[in-house]
Amino acid sequence: MQSLPGMDTRPTSDRLRETLFNVLCAGNPGALEGTVWLDLYAGTGAVGIEALSRGALQVTFVESARQATAVIEKNLKSLAIREGFAVIGGPVAVGLRRLQTSGASADYVFLDPPYGMEPEYTGTLRILGEGAIVKTLGVVITEHDKRFDPGEKHGRLERYRILKQGDAVLSFYR
Repeated sequence: MQSLPGMDTRPTSDRLRETLFNVLCAGNPGALEGTVWLDLYAGTGAVGIEALSRGALQVTFVESARQATAVIEKNLKSLAIREGFAVIGGPVAVGLRRLQTSGASADYVFLDPPYGMEPEYTGTLRILGEGAIVKTLGVVITEHDKRFDPGEKHGRLERYRILKQGDAVLSFYR
């Protein structure tokens, strides 16, 4: 899988990604079959691509960096993934508004803004918690630095689980 240099699009580590999907599948390898995902601040697209490989029906990648959207498209092509995805370039807030206007909804939303961009977490979680894009039983997962807490509650979203692994933390919201 290709990546860009620097820390702005650092991919979720293989180990953390494996932990994430083990938690979501909880011993049921088919748990993600037919699900719809949003991979926000997608970077290399690694999380969304993993979701597709585990049976997700649709993944929408949203990424503001033009070079990163090109990397996502190259990674999808190199893995011969030709359907079940959309790549939206531009700011995540704009992409979310566009998706909400179109009536899109997701079972899972993964967001991982570049570390140091804390306002992106709260702004994005607020949009997700106040809008209708996350399905009633949907899950929002944030990856963040252990020294930053994105908060317990955002609109109708409440954190129900925290998983720490090294310097990275996954916070799960419903």
